[in-house]
Amino acid sequence: MAEATTQPFGWERAMIAAEKVKQRLRRAVTALDVAGVPYAVVGGNAVAEWVGRIDEDAVRNTRDVDLLIRRTDFPAASAALEAAGFVYHHLLDIDVFIDGPQGKPSGGIHLLYAGEKVRHDDDQLLPEIDESERGLECQVVSLEALVRIKLSTYRTHDRVHILDLLAVGLLDHSWPSRLPAPLGDRLQALLDNPNG
Repeated sequence: MAEATTQPFGWERAMIAAEKVKQRLRRAVTALDVAGVPYAVVGGNAVAEWVGRIDEDAVRNTRDVDLLIRRTDFPAASAALEAAGFVYHHLLDIDVFIDGPQGKPSGGIHLLYAGEKVRHDDDQLLPEIDESERGLECQVVSLEALVRIKLSTYRTHDRVHILDLLAVGLLDHSWPSRLPAPLGDRLQALLDNPNG
Protein backbone atom coordinates (compact mmCIF):
# COMPACT_ATOMS: atom_id res chain seq x y z
CA MET A 1 0.00 0.00 0.00
CA ALA A 2 1.42 3.38 -1.03
CA GLU A 3 1.86 6.03 1.61
CA ALA A 4 -0.18 9.19 1.21
CA THR A 5 1.82 12.32 0.50
CA THR A 6 1.01 15.06 2.94
CA GLN A 7 1.14 18.73 2.06
CA PRO A 8 1.93 21.37 4.66
CA PHE A 9 -1.03 23.09 6.26
CA GLY A 10 -1.87 26.61 5.08
CA TRP A 11 -0.14 28.26 8.03
CA GLU A 12 2.96 26.13 7.46
CA ARG A 13 3.05 27.22 3.84
CA ALA A 14 2.74 30.83 4.95
CA MET A 15 5.70 30.39 7.31
CA ILE A 16 7.76 28.77 4.54
CA ALA A 17 6.89 31.63 2.16
CA ALA A 18 7.88 34.25 4.76
CA GLU A 19 11.20 32.48 5.35
CA LYS A 20 11.90 32.41 1.61
CA VAL A 21 11.44 36.20 1.46
CA LYS A 22 13.92 36.61 4.34
CA GLN A 23 16.41 34.35 2.58
CA ARG A 24 16.06 36.36 -0.66
CA LEU A 25 16.58 39.57 1.28
CA ARG A 26 19.72 38.19 2.96
CA ARG A 27 21.16 36.91 -0.34
CA ALA A 28 20.49 40.21 -2.10
CA VAL A 29 21.92 42.51 0.57
CA THR A 30 24.93 40.23 1.13
CA ALA A 31 25.65 40.37 -2.61
CA LEU A 32 25.39 44.16 -2.60
CA ASP A 33 27.50 44.49 0.56
CA VAL A 34 30.23 42.26 -0.88
CA ALA A 35 30.18 44.23 -4.16
CA GLY A 36 30.35 47.54 -2.29
CA VAL A 37 27.07 48.81 -3.78
CA PRO A 38 25.32 51.32 -1.49
CA TYR A 39 21.66 50.43 -0.85
CA ALA A 40 18.91 50.71 1.72
CA VAL A 41 16.09 48.29 2.40
CA VAL A 42 12.72 50.02 1.96
CA GLY A 43 9.12 48.82 1.76
CA GLY A 44 7.59 46.12 3.92
CA ASN A 45 10.94 44.72 5.04
CA ALA A 46 12.01 48.15 6.31
CA VAL A 47 8.73 48.43 8.21
CA ALA A 48 9.37 44.96 9.67
CA GLU A 49 12.88 46.03 10.75
CA TRP A 50 11.57 49.13 12.54
CA VAL A 51 8.53 47.43 14.09
CA GLY A 52 10.66 44.44 15.17
CA ARG A 53 12.94 46.74 17.15
CA ILE A 54 9.97 47.48 19.41
CA ASP A 55 7.79 44.36 19.24
CA GLU A 56 8.83 41.32 17.21
CA ASP A 57 5.34 39.84 17.60
CA ALA A 58 3.89 42.83 15.69
CA VAL A 59 5.99 42.25 12.56
CA ARG A 60 3.96 41.74 9.40
CA ASN A 61 5.29 39.57 6.56
CA THR A 62 5.76 40.82 3.01
CA ARG A 63 6.16 38.90 -0.23
CA ASP A 64 8.85 40.93 -1.99
CA VAL A 65 12.05 42.83 -1.32
CA ASP A 66 12.33 46.53 -2.15
CA LEU A 67 15.83 47.97 -2.32
CA LEU A 68 16.78 51.60 -2.83
CA ILE A 69 19.93 52.22 -4.87
CA ARG A 70 21.42 55.07 -6.89
CA ARG A 71 20.53 54.78 -10.57
CA THR A 72 24.21 55.15 -11.43
CA ASP A 73 24.89 52.00 -9.38
CA PHE A 74 22.48 49.86 -11.42
CA PRO A 75 25.20 48.08 -13.49
CA ALA A 76 27.13 47.07 -10.35
CA ALA A 77 23.94 46.11 -8.49
CA SER A 78 22.74 44.07 -11.46
CA ALA A 79 26.04 42.19 -11.70
CA ALA A 80 26.03 41.47 -7.95
CA LEU A 81 22.42 40.26 -7.91
CA GLU A 82 22.85 38.10 -11.01
CA ALA A 83 25.97 36.53 -9.48
CA ALA A 84 23.78 35.65 -6.45
CA GLY A 85 21.34 33.75 -8.70
CA PHE A 86 18.75 36.43 -9.44
CA VAL A 87 17.47 36.95 -12.99
CA TYR A 88 16.80 40.46 -14.32
CA HIS A 89 13.44 41.53 -15.80
CA HIS A 90 12.06 44.97 -16.58
CA LEU A 91 8.33 44.83 -15.84
CA LEU A 92 5.84 47.70 -15.78
CA ASP A 93 8.65 50.28 -15.54
CA ILE A 94 10.23 48.47 -12.57
CA ASP A 95 13.60 46.75 -12.51
CA VAL A 96 12.98 43.36 -10.91
CA PHE A 97 15.33 40.49 -10.13
CA ILE A 98 13.45 37.22 -9.76
CA ASP A 99 14.80 34.29 -7.78
CA GLY A 100 16.13 32.06 -10.55
CA PRO A 101 14.52 31.20 -13.88
CA GLN A 102 11.33 29.91 -12.20
CA GLY A 103 10.95 32.83 -9.82
CA LYS A 104 7.95 35.14 -9.74
CA PRO A 105 8.16 38.93 -10.17
CA SER A 106 5.72 39.42 -7.30
CA GLY A 107 8.25 37.84 -4.95
CA GLY A 108 11.35 39.32 -6.51
CA ILE A 109 13.88 41.98 -5.66
CA HIS A 110 12.44 45.33 -6.78
CA LEU A 111 14.90 48.16 -7.31
CA LEU A 112 13.86 51.73 -6.56
CA TYR A 113 16.02 54.75 -7.27
CA ALA A 114 17.18 57.34 -4.77
CA GLY A 115 15.99 60.86 -5.52
CA GLU A 116 13.30 59.67 -7.96
CA LYS A 117 9.60 58.89 -7.65
CA VAL A 118 8.25 55.34 -7.48
CA ARG A 119 5.29 56.37 -9.66
CA HIS A 120 4.93 59.61 -11.59
CA ASP A 121 1.97 60.74 -9.44
CA ASP A 122 3.69 60.24 -6.07
CA ASP A 123 3.94 63.37 -3.94
CA GLN A 124 7.59 63.09 -2.99
CA LEU A 125 10.90 61.87 -4.33
CA LEU A 126 12.43 58.80 -2.73
CA PRO A 127 15.14 59.56 -0.17
CA GLU A 128 18.84 59.54 -0.86
CA ILE A 129 20.91 56.55 0.23
CA ASP A 130 22.47 58.49 3.11
CA GLU A 131 19.03 58.64 4.81
CA SER A 132 19.64 55.13 6.12
CA GLU A 133 21.36 53.31 8.94
CA ARG A 134 22.87 49.93 9.55
CA GLY A 135 20.50 47.39 11.07
CA LEU A 136 21.57 44.01 12.42
CA GLU A 137 22.00 42.45 8.98
CA CYS A 138 21.61 45.20 6.42
CA GLN A 139 21.32 48.88 5.62
CA VAL A 140 17.75 50.10 6.23
CA VAL A 141 16.10 53.41 5.38
CA SER A 142 15.68 55.81 8.31
CA LEU A 143 12.33 55.91 10.08
CA GLU A 144 11.52 59.43 8.88
CA ALA A 145 12.41 58.59 5.28
CA LEU A 146 10.32 55.40 5.48
CA VAL A 147 7.32 57.35 6.77
CA ARG A 148 7.66 59.87 3.93
CA ILE A 149 7.79 57.04 1.35
CA LYS A 150 4.73 55.31 2.78
CA LEU A 151 2.71 58.52 3.03
CA SER A 152 3.72 59.55 -0.49
CA THR A 153 2.76 56.31 -2.23
CA TYR A 154 -0.23 55.91 0.13
CA ARG A 155 -1.71 52.68 -1.20
CA THR A 156 -3.75 50.48 1.12
CA HIS A 157 -0.73 48.45 2.26
CA ASP A 158 1.24 51.68 2.80
CA ARG A 159 -1.47 52.94 5.17
CA VAL A 160 -1.42 49.57 6.96
CA HIS A 161 2.35 49.89 7.37
CA ILE A 162 1.94 53.37 8.87
CA LEU A 163 -0.66 51.95 11.26
CA ASP A 164 1.84 49.24 12.25
CA LEU A 165 4.43 51.93 13.06
CA LEU A 166 1.79 53.82 15.08
CA ALA A 167 0.69 50.69 16.95
CA VAL A 168 4.16 50.09 18.39
CA GLY A 169 4.66 53.74 19.33
CA LEU A 170 7.26 54.70 16.72
CA LEU A 171 4.99 57.54 15.53
CA ASP A 172 2.84 59.89 17.57
CA HIS A 173 0.99 63.22 17.37
CA SER A 174 4.26 65.17 17.10
CA TRP A 175 5.02 63.70 13.68
CA PRO A 176 2.54 65.43 11.31
CA SER A 177 4.14 68.85 11.85
CA ARG A 178 7.55 67.40 10.90
CA LEU A 179 6.35 66.33 7.46
CA PRO A 180 5.71 68.33 4.27
CA ALA A 181 2.21 68.75 2.88
CA PRO A 182 0.20 66.68 2.11
CA LEU A 183 2.08 63.95 4.03
CA GLY A 184 1.51 65.52 7.44
CA ASP A 185 -2.22 65.75 6.74
CA ARG A 186 -2.35 62.08 5.72
CA LEU A 187 -0.58 61.03 8.91
CA GLN A 188 -2.88 63.22 11.00
CA ALA A 189 -5.91 61.55 9.40
CA LEU A 190 -4.54 58.12 10.34
CA LEU A 191 -3.81 59.31 13.88
CA ASP A 192 -7.32 60.73 14.20
CA ASN A 193 -9.06 57.70 12.73
CA PRO A 194 -6.83 54.59 12.70
CA ASN A 195 -9.81 52.30 12.07
CA GLY A 196 -11.26 54.44 9.31
